[in-house]
Amino acid sequence: MAIYSLSNRTTNVTIANPCIEIYSAATVKARIMEIGIFMAAATASVFGIGRAAAIGVTPTTPVTMLAEEVNDPAGLVYTAIAWATPPTVPVNFFRRVSLAAAIGTGVIFTFPKGLTITHSTGSIVVWNITGNTGVSDIHFVVEV
Repeated sequence: MAIYSLSNRTTNVTIANPCIEIYSAATVKARIMEIGIFMAAATASVFGIGRAAAIGVTPTTPVTMLAEEVNDPAGLVYTAIAWATPPTVPVNFFRRVSLAAAIGTGVIFTFPKGLTITHSTGSIVVWNITGNTGVSDIHFVVEV
């Protein structure tokens, strides 16, 4: 099993919208082991982590996750922060967090057995639950 990770700065701060999505290629079964969310702006924010009811369509800013071991193959797990059609709100959230209006405030969620990303037909999103959600730095650690 290979470990991949990536950190993104979010730009979508609109209430009831995704701020980041993580998804995999059709041939890959990936498990999210860790998600970290840290405020990059002094804005009180509430985030939720869940399975998108519908995956985002045509990501306009996909970023490939980076292999932590230099000899592992290129990643087939991606993040996106903008889409032609964004992912839709999860029915329920695995985790929710309220972060204070202070730059650097954050949380790291771990998933001991991994939170599975379904093969190219599903995704996990970090969702802006409250209005005026602040710009944040979000990282993922994934096992493939």
